Amino acid sequence: MNIKTNRGLGLAIAALCALATPAVAFSAIETPEAKAEASDAVAMAGIHMEEVFGAKRPKPGQYLWRKGSFEGEPRVVVSLTDQLAYLYRGEALVAVAAISTGKDEKPTPKGIFTILDKEVMHRSQKYENAPMPYMQRFDEFGTALHGGHNPGFPASHGCIRLPSEFAKRLYGITDVGATVMIGA
Repeated sequence: MNIKTNRGLGLAIAALCALATPAVAFSAIETPEAKAEASDAVAMAGIHMEEVFGAKRPKPGQYLWRKGSFEGEPRVVVSLTDQLAYLYRGEALVAVAAISTGKDEKPTPKGIFTILDKEVMHRSQKYENAPMPYMQRFDEFGTALHGGHNPGFPASHGCIRLPSEFAKRLYGITDVGATVMIGA
């Protein structure tokens, strides 16, 4: 499927989530098809990054953000292989950030998700009250996008750690129901 179809699927998931309680599993699609679609979105994001930012690539703890105003629903595409997160508004790539995802023993899930809830400052209930600034949870197990230590390689318990300023800016753009696509 193409990116336009991905956006449609993400919006359909968001609509289902709006009708469901947080305990309902409509927030995540982790089927082989959804994982393949998310990986296709990752491949396209890599191409878009080169078109938009040229040879620039964010180093650990860094991000790139285009100037200008962009319209359309926000969508986050996460590359587990490249340890990058891409922010789209509609069809336009707006930003890319270096990230840190889950280690092998606590992997970040793959598939298509929606943001279930948000908190400016959340503390982990599982991991010793660890701070999770600008937390955006996307599954029922507590996995989230949030600001945090970003060494440039998988180092988390499954969450997607973002550079702090990027996490803050992303938090201001997304709403509950926004699509998050995670692929290899």
